[in-house]
Amino acid sequence: MISHHKKSGDMASLEKMPAEHFLFASESVGEGHPDKLCDQLSDAVLDACLTVDPDAKVACEAAAKSNLVMAFGEITTRTKVNYEQILRQTMKEVGYDSVEKGLDCAKCNVLLNIEEQQAEIASAVHKDKEELCAGDQGHMFGYATDEWDTETLFPISHYFASRICQKLAEMRKSGEIAWLRPDCKSQVTMEYLREGKNIKPLRAFNILVSTQHGKDVTQEEIKKVVIEKVIKAIIPAKYLDENTVYYVNPSGSFQVGGPAADAGLTGRKIIVDTYGGWAPHGGGAFSGKDPSKVDRSAAYYCRFVAKSLVAAGLCHRAQVQVSYAIGVADPLSIFVDSLGTVKEGLSDYDLLHIVLKNFDFRPGSMIDELKLKRPIYKKTASFGHFGRMDPDFTWEYPKKNLVI
Repeated sequence: MISHHKKSGDMASLEKMPAEHFLFASESVGEGHPDKLCDQLSDAVLDACLTVDPDAKVACEAAAKSNLVMAFGEITTRTKVNYEQILRQTMKEVGYDSVEKGLDCAKCNVLLNIEEQQAEIASAVHKDKEELCAGDQGHMFGYATDEWDTETLFPISHYFASRICQKLAEMRKSGEIAWLRPDCKSQVTMEYLREGKNIKPLRAFNILVSTQHGKDVTQEEIKKVVIEKVIKAIIPAKYLDENTVYYVNPSGSFQVGGPAADAGLTGRKIIVDTYGGWAPHGGGAFSGKDPSKVDRSAAYYCRFVAKSLVAAGLCHRAQVQVSYAIGVADPLSIFVDSLGTVKEGLSDYDLLHIVLKNFDFRPGSMIDELKLKRPIYKKTASFGHFGRMDPDFTWEYPKKNLVI
């Protein structure tokens, strides 16, 4: 028996959508989301270690709930680091300086359980100074698309979702929107057109923003301000029309947020960190890991390779996968897929051989080429690791003059 129910406006318009159109949604979370807070705590520890010891080996996890923050893992470094001070400073920078906001950086309990890297892993990875080997088995992915611009080469749905959360943080920290609090989430659904094997974004179908707020503000005011000062400041008018639907704090009041509302843990926002659902994910989180961990360095390198292929005009979209074994420098496999958008006269087989000619996936080579031993990671831990043209994000700047 088929159940019939009254459909929302979104679903009713979906039923009328042309066959060559489709919807795709991507979500993001703000720097005050409890999981994202923990990502930043882990990467703040990593940056502190790399600042004094570029060869530090770091695998630092963090967890947070209510009045408690924990950091635990394996760290081997030549100098001492004040981990507790780093954690408290990071909480403060995010905006958690009072219990009312979800966490008091000065008064919360901080627990540490940090040991050195396990000897068996260290001996397998660091066999000699010339050949750094993969720190674990696994497979990583990179993705790029020219669906809407030629600079970021990033999926538009996830770009907008991430930038909305970033804009909320900017408006909160500047004081322009005084009632904003650190925790927030966003989701952008775009309507796309299929053009053969390629895709083209047409419009924002709906936009969802949930933001923590202070006491003395109405939900009507929140919706009005978020739409006018945040959403419309990020999404160009050409992607908004009279049919775009806005959901702002659809659950109503959102005063209690951050670790006071939900437990946080490093590495739980891996799709937010990457491509918003547009590409597969190998499952390995990034934050708290030094670049000898291929979960991080190879994911960055795959983005670098995919973006270089698209930027060179060899395809409109590119997906790159690489796999590794612990204690082995050379990858076990490399896969390149243009998703049917390869340049006329070429094939995905040709793209693979172009990659083999121009890129070196050995961990030591990736680290050197992308300059990954710098303390640059804390700022990757919020608003996405990809799709931002930050000079420190070397993987976002395509390799030029590829040997074809």
